[in-house]
Amino acid sequence: QQPTILTYHHGPLLKGNFDVTLIWYGHFTPAQRQVLADFVASFGHRIPKPSVDSWWSTTSLYKYPARHAPKWTNLRLVNQIVDSNCSLGRSLTRDHIAQLASLGGKSYSINVVLTAADVLVDNFCLNVCGSHGTSSVRGSRSRFAYIWVGNPATQCPGECAWPFAKAVSGPPTPPLIPPNGDAGIDGMAITLATLLAGTVTNPFDSGYFQGPATFPLEAVSACTGIFGKGGFPGYPGEVLVDNKTGASYNVNGANGRKFMVPAMWHPRMKQCVPP
Repeated sequence: QQPTILTYHHGPLLKGNFDVTLIWYGHFTPAQRQVLADFVASFGHRIPKPSVDSWWSTTSLYKYPARHAPKWTNLRLVNQIVDSNCSLGRSLTRDHIAQLASLGGKSYSINVVLTAADVLVDNFCLNVCGSHGTSSVRGSRSRFAYIWVGNPATQCPGECAWPFAKAVSGPPTPPLIPPNGDAGIDGMAITLATLLAGTVTNPFDSGYFQGPATFPLEAVSACTGIFGKGGFPGYPGEVLVDNKTGASYNVNGANGRKFMVPAMWHPRMKQCVPP
C-alpha cells in the first residue's frame, strides 16, 4: 500500500479566526440540532483531553509560509439558519448547496449546509457523505468557504454513519453505540470533522493533499476508517466506552458531550494519528 504523504502545493490555507454558520435544510429535531451545535462549540473549548480541541490542534502543524500568518485556525459558532420547509425542494444540486451556503457570512466565514435524512443531494451516498468548497461574493473578489453534510440515517447508514451502523463491506463487526444516541447525527459529526479539517488545510485545492486535486486525500480523508489505535477501514480501533451508556467515543466536547472523530494525518510524524 502506498504510504500516506500529504504534500503542500503552495496555496493559501485558512488561518486565524473564522465564524461558523450552521444552515439546517429540512426537518431536524431541536435535539439533533443541539448535538451538532455543541460539536462546533467544542472547538476552542478547553476541556479534559482527549477533546475535540486537542484533536483540532494538529491543524496548527500544517505550515503556511505567508508572512505574519497565524499558526492556529480558531472556529466560533455565530449563527444558525433553519429552512425546515425546504425552500429549494427536496432534491438538490451542488449549485443549490452553494446558494444555501451564501445565506451565511461572507468574510472569514465557514458556512455549513446540513441536509436532512429525506433530502436528496447529487452524488450523496455514492462514495460521498459531504463536500467542501468555496464560493465568490457577488460584486467582490473575496470568497467564502462552505461545507455540505447530509444525514445518512435512512439513505446510506452503512457508508456514512459507520461505525454506528453496519458497514456495507469489510469485516462483519457489530455497530458501535453512538455517543449521542443518534447514528445519523453522530455520523454527520464524523463527516463534519473530516470536512472542517479539509477546508482549513486545503481550501482552494492547492493546500495539503495527496493524489489528484480533483479527488484529493486530505488531512482526515487520508485516514478514513481510523478512530483509535490499531484501526483500519472495517475496524475502528481501540476507542473509549462510556460506563453508563455503553456508547463509544474518542473525544470530549462542549456541554458534557462526547463525540467520535477520525484520525488526522500528522505533518511531523508523517502518519495518521487518532485523538
